[in-house]
Amino acid sequence: MEPFQIPSSSMRPGLVVGDFILVNKFAYGIRVPVLNNVIVPVGKVGRGDVVVFNYPPNPKVNYIKRVIGVAGDVVEYRNKRLTINGKAVPDEKDGTYDYLEQGMAMIHNDQFKEVMDGKSYKVLNIPDAPVVALGQVADFPSRDQCQYDDNGFVCKVPAGHYFMLGDNRDNSLDGRYWGFVNDRLMVGKAFLIWMNFSALSRIGTTIR
Repeated sequence: MEPFQIPSSSMRPGLVVGDFILVNKFAYGIRVPVLNNVIVPVGKVGRGDVVVFNYPPNPKVNYIKRVIGVAGDVVEYRNKRLTINGKAVPDEKDGTYDYLEQGMAMIHNDQFKEVMDGKSYKVLNIPDAPVVALGQVADFPSRDQCQYDDNGFVCKVPAGHYFMLGDNRDNSLDGRYWGFVNDRLMVGKAFLIWMNFSALSRIGTTIR
């Protein structure tokens, strides 16, 4: 296990700024140091898992997002609704969620409950915000596997890679902007909040 701290709001409402989390680095297999190839398989990365990985444009930086697609999946996010391989991910409205961003601006969101491969979790979106800021989409590897328009995007996940999104869908720098995560960049599966000095009630919360 290894501890990490949440630095941004991209995974709200499940994870908030200041959460210290535990990550199981063996959840997806025992890996060779440096190369990070799996030598002893233990478990597979699954859709809906919350994972820590090395940020593809700068592997020295750790990111945390939710796995939305695995190799071969066709991921489509259009008009704020998610489909995987042509099948809509079940979601239902679950009230609203407001939070103060960097102590300056109150952000109002609609909250939804999504269910993916038996995993239930909550996501946020701002109704009037664009699905993707097209001007911020990078020219990432396998970019030709994605198509973008004003209403959203569709991507086919290459072999040996994953597609990630933040749960705070309109406030997350994620796979729609920088592409796919190679399996060699995986660090582990997040599973527990062990400390938040500003919100002690969050201690011991399981990460869904």
